[in-house]
Amino acid sequence: MGAPVVTRASTMLCAHGGTASAAPKSVRVKAGGNPVLAQGDVLTVAGCPFTVPPGVPTPCVAAQVVVASTRVKVGGRGVVTTASTVMTTGSGPPVPVTVTLTQPRVQAL
Repeated sequence: MGAPVVTRASTMLCAHGGTASAAPKSVRVKAGGNPVLAQGDVLTVAGCPFTVPPGVPTPCVAAQVVVASTRVKVGGRGVVTTASTVMTTGSGPPVPVTVTLTQPRVQAL
């Protein structure tokens, strides 16, 4: 069974609580009225409070899709689902980005 497709309106968080938002390259394919995310889309992270001792701010600033759908594609790129692997990039160690809220109707493998 598939997993729900992630859209621009989905709520995504880094492991530290920062909010991830996306800017899909393709706005033609939509789910729930919002463009779907695909591998290679730019994800930015804001509000990450991560610090390393002795209190040096090292926030997550961006994220990238590592594993996306292999069967459903947008413009030749795999769509992002709640089962996809998305990791942060930036000055701190990479941590997973989780989707906490997305549209439930459209699913992909």
